[in-house]
Amino acid sequence: MEVPLTRLVVLASGSGSNLQAILAACADGRLRAEVAGVVSDQPDAYALERARAAGVPGTLLQRQPGEARADYDTRLTDVVAAAEPDWIVLAGWMRILTMKFLGAFPNRVVNLHPALPGELPGTHAIERAYEQFLRGERERTGVMIHLVPDEGVDDGPVLATADVPIHADSLPCPRGRPAQRRPHNRLFTPASRSRLRLPAQGGQAGLSGGPPPLPGRPAGAPGS
Repeated sequence: MEVPLTRLVVLASGSGSNLQAILAACADGRLRAEVAGVVSDQPDAYALERARAAGVPGTLLQRQPGEARADYDTRLTDVVAAAEPDWIVLAGWMRILTMKFLGAFPNRVVNLHPALPGELPGTHAIERAYEQFLRGERERTGVMIHLVPDEGVDDGPVLATADVPIHADSLPCPRGRPAQRRPHNRLFTPASRSRLRLPAQGGQAGLSGGPPPLPGRPAGAPGS
């Protein structure tokens, strides 16, 4: 019996270049998964256009004036849950999620962050890495995929990492940014298959008609 595709919902606040890598991996079979929905909190996020072009439902969900973070996350939870995801992927999501959201999807939220574990948490990690490079303080940066179990910033359990060298002659804009070439594209696929139980096309999945097993939890355990 054919294993059902694992359902992903991607949250993105910006251009959606990592979303595009995920869409491509799903389309060509490197990930036996489907993007069931894309949510952005920014009206000008190009991620929504990428979703539209791929035929994926996209939702703009802006924070209302004076709205508490937890109240926004309650609305976000409703939108995401409607897509019945197995995993939620933060791909350039620029908001710190509260436990109102994370508690609804325990051990099912992963984040893509353009730095190595313990280095450069928070926003503008690429720019900060390059500024340190100019001061002679570093020669490389990196990327990682990690679980988001709580409101900590870029410090959840690590699923995969990759080093990325910084080159002074490969800057796409005057302000200067290291040439990362979005290695999440390479990193996300093997990490997803091995740690999130997503098989390559034709492989065996670690699920049976429902969500994949959670990391460190056997299939069929409570909450899986």
